[in-house]
Amino acid sequence: MFTKKQLAEEKVKAFEKELKSSVGTAITAAFGFLMALTWRDLIVGFIEKVSGEIAFGGQVISALIVTVICVFGIMISAKLLIPKNSEK
Repeated sequence: MFTKKQLAEEKVKAFEKELKSSVGTAITAAFGFLMALTWRDLIVGFIEKVSGEIAFGGQVISALIVTVICVFGIMISAKLLIPKNSEK
């Protein structure tokens, strides 16, 4: 049987573990967001140069390209990061 002190220590350890996990996820997301913004700027600049400075047309093309890249990125990361169900 656990004492109140042991139960409190277990809850603190669980909290610390969850906090570290959440902070790690937030930092990873921040770096991912920074990378996405950098790539967005590059793609927008390229599309503007190719489309002859047509603002709206360039934005539409840029949005379509970014959407396609993101969809493929999501599909690839889902395949790589989501654990497969183990068959029995």
